[in-house]
Amino acid sequence: MTRTVTELPVPSPQRVTRYSGHVTYIYAFDVAYEMSRTPPRTLMGQPVAQFQMDSNKRAPRQLFFYRPQMVRLPPLERLGPKGPVRIERQVKIFPVGAISLTIRVPFEVSDISELVPFHDLRFNNGTTVHDEVIRTAEEMRRELGPYLIRPVERLSEEEAYTVFCITSPLDSSDGQRVAAEDWLEANRRKVAALITEENDVAHLSEQEADESTSRYLSYYDHDMVVVDWDAALIVDEPRYIEEMVYLMELANLQLAELEAYDRILDNVIDRSYRDLGASAFRGLRRWTGTKTLRDLREIRIDLARLSDELSNITKLFGDWHLARIYQTVAGLFHLSDWHKTIDEKLKTLDDLYQLLQSDRNHRMMAFMEITIILLFVIDLVLIFRQGH
Repeated sequence: MTRTVTELPVPSPQRVTRYSGHVTYIYAFDVAYEMSRTPPRTLMGQPVAQFQMDSNKRAPRQLFFYRPQMVRLPPLERLGPKGPVRIERQVKIFPVGAISLTIRVPFEVSDISELVPFHDLRFNNGTTVHDEVIRTAEEMRRELGPYLIRPVERLSEEEAYTVFCITSPLDSSDGQRVAAEDWLEANRRKVAALITEENDVAHLSEQEADESTSRYLSYYDHDMVVVDWDAALIVDEPRYIEEMVYLMELANLQLAELEAYDRILDNVIDRSYRDLGASAFRGLRRWTGTKTLRDLREIRIDLARLSDELSNITKLFGDWHLARIYQTVAGLFHLSDWHKTIDEKLKTLDDLYQLLQSDRNHRMMAFMEITIILLFVIDLVLIFRQGH
């Protein structure tokens, strides 16, 4: 007799009807070539302290994170689309000539699709989060002026990243706890729409939803981190949120600085090529070559040192959960490709330096040979005159 086995349907997770937490807006600005090694004691009337991060089982016991100087600015009260909001501001100062400004805005919604407008949050006075950030960054740059070495003339375009942090437990309406991975599977399309800033959730393709949410990491059954190019979603307890946001902040700052270094190298290399191609008939070839040689020597040493310092900001080894989060974000930002590009351009500078050095040596040898010949001719002339 054949027995028929009836497969029971797998129960789907209950719907979560309440989400609370905060949105953290991360902005990185390149403000100078580098920063003074003596940090300020106060900024914008607030004390400057060293950033601290607690260790836990998700991270190495001995943390290798760089601890920058940090200042907490007074909160701002604004009127948002759903009523009054309290904006928390924090600035971190890095010796590579950059600042990272984070803005934290709380939220409480019944569905995560309601968080999509937070990408470009507008207040009732007509300003946006971006406006508040630019104003704060300008004030910070002016006050940091005495501590900046070769500061930028004006702020360049910032590197921004948005992190949606859900700190409330994933509890269903009947009080049952929903596992984070089950919740993601049931809400994959909405999560994809959130981190890609897509309002038309219904027409978002399955391929895009799967691609945008494929890079997620989880440690316990109730936490999760979903990262994408422009935004991330964190579901976790409040005490673990800050360390993960800080990793994303470091990766975002590295991206901003690598882009700044790349622009500097492009300008230096272009100028070097123009100087090398200058016509010798203008009579400035030697002077230009010497000046270019000096500039190349300084810039290649400075940029090599700054590139090393930027790499040393994050020393993460092993398979720790926090290390995996950072590596995932760094992969999305293509930081290794940026480092490779800058290393190749530094090598180009080395080649140009060697070329100019060789050219300079040849000119010096030619000058010495001509000088010896002239001295020999003068000596012959003097001997000839004395003989007559």
